[in-house]
Amino acid sequence: MHFTSEQRLDDGVLEREFTLGEIPGTLWTPESAAPLPLVLMAHNNGLPKGAARLVARARHTAARGYAVATIDAAGCGDRPRSADDEQARADLRRAMQAGEPVDDIFESFVGPLVEKAVPDWQTTLDALLELPEIGGPVGYSGWTAVGIRLAALEPRIAAAGLFAGGYVPHAQREEARQITVPLLFLLQWDDEGNPRQRALDLFDAFGSKEKTLHANLGGHTGTPWFEAEDGHRFLGRHLK
Repeated sequence: MHFTSEQRLDDGVLEREFTLGEIPGTLWTPESAAPLPLVLMAHNNGLPKGAARLVARARHTAARGYAVATIDAAGCGDRPRSADDEQARADLRRAMQAGEPVDDIFESFVGPLVEKAVPDWQTTLDALLELPEIGGPVGYSGWTAVGIRLAALEPRIAAAGLFAGGYVPHAQREEARQITVPLLFLLQWDDEGNPRQRALDLFDAFGSKEKTLHANLGGHTGTPWFEAEDGHRFLGRHLK
């Protein structure tokens, strides 16, 4: 892991950009005493690690005493994508805007994206846990499909906060039954891009004995900010 830049932000959080082979990432750490618990934070469907909403959540979480990391995994952010990937992404946007069925397009786009992204997250987790300021335990926050796959494969994930989406690849719907770590599942009741009943069915499928569903009125990007505080309480119960 090679750190390429760092800056101390006005909230006291240290923000460092890094590269790990071909993987670019950002690590936020507070001024708290080490070793710190770690939160891996992933944005939805390949959006870049510098997306404003993700950065705001990451800084807010780091200021509460966590190391927080995000990456542009394979196919995400500015990482190269194949012509087939770009076509599937364009087809998905067109179909959703037209109100057409999207299941097959979604599978062809998001399924391979998850398959390629999770190994990069595992590689990053290996490197982060070698840093002296990070000691674990490890939590996850963000994109549901990647979170399911990562929690299914990674015994180091101790808890997960997921932003509920009805469109989750079939493979991850099956893997949800294997998930036993504590879950906080956030659902936007009026999410125009994700069928509500599918999200509720997915919540029901998780094998976790401790799982909590928070549902709020509003569209896809309308998650109330107070959910961030509830998320910190959830992380605090399981990572501190």
